[in-house]
Amino acid sequence: MLHEFIVAQREVIIERTRARVEKRAWPSVSVDELDYGVPLFLTQLSETLRRESTPSPFPEREIDGDAGRHGAEMLSRGYSVAQVVQDYGDICQVITEMALETGSLMTSEEFQTLNRCLDVAIAGAVTEHARVTRQTHQAEEIERLGHTAHEARDFLSTAFLAFHSLKRGNVAINGSTGAMLGRSLMALRDLIDRTLSEVRLVANVSRIVRMPVAPFMDEIAATGLLHAEYRDIRFTVEPIAQDLTVDADPQLLGSAVMNVLHNGFKNTPKGGTVTLRAFASRNDLCLEVEDQCGGIPEEKGDLFKTFGDRRGRDRSGLGMGLSIARKAIRAHGGDISIRNRAGHGCVFSICVPLTAAPLPAAV
Repeated sequence: MLHEFIVAQREVIIERTRARVEKRAWPSVSVDELDYGVPLFLTQLSETLRRESTPSPFPEREIDGDAGRHGAEMLSRGYSVAQVVQDYGDICQVITEMALETGSLMTSEEFQTLNRCLDVAIAGAVTEHARVTRQTHQAEEIERLGHTAHEARDFLSTAFLAFHSLKRGNVAINGSTGAMLGRSLMALRDLIDRTLSEVRLVANVSRIVRMPVAPFMDEIAATGLLHAEYRDIRFTVEPIAQDLTVDADPQLLGSAVMNVLHNGFKNTPKGGTVTLRAFASRNDLCLEVEDQCGGIPEEKGDLFKTFGDRRGRDRSGLGMGLSIARKAIRAHGGDISIRNRAGHGCVFSICVPLTAAPLPAAV
């Protein structure tokens, strides 16, 4: 009977399935992928086939529950749902092939049971995988909202304290208290701008217009100068060609550039320099932000990852600015890259397509 065949050929089935998976082009294969789930599924399968011929069939919910736990475990180990589904399919295919090769008889009832077990196991794993993924996303969203609200409250509290001190007339507006008020208000504005950009990206809302680059960069530079002033950093803007134009959403593109600039300001020590430049490179507009952060250690992870590791001592924020910036730039058909200058700093390059045709001449 088929269940006896599976018990007898258990190790061979696992090895042949492993060999089959290793040759798979997609989805990607993990080294220990078959160490989990497949032995359990084989045990379930053989026991189901055995008990199908008895007065007490194997409860379907037991396969469903174990498959669900398998799906959750695979997700926790970084496997995709496609890998889980493919593994189940591969092992059933190997069983069928080996049964035919060895001449083992498979009744129509056993074949139906085999397919039913596969269907239930896949459904259970996928359902649990989706549930855990949804919970993870919800937890991340709650954390993000909580941190955003906490940041906003801190900025507002600092601004109020500075405002009351200035209102009493005990300190001058152009002193340290005034600078603290300015920094808090600018940080709050950046937080709101970043949040609005994220909302628009999630909602896939953009307002693409054709815009000249030079005036756009002038606005970015004006805001950047204020940031640099409050952080005691030298900010330079290199000359920009007046004929460059892009088709872009001004708010999203501006937010992306400011997020990269703000990242440079945060990680450049006092007295250092942050440089902004824009130039044409073939068919792209390249915007570069060069800082003096000292370079990125090799052990740092993906700086563009949400909640990612941040480089310097300023640990404010969620590490989301660069993540949002990359999403905004990719929404424009471009991308962001980093050139690490060990011991000196970093150059962040934003590239988006230039317009195919120049702006019409003014009448």
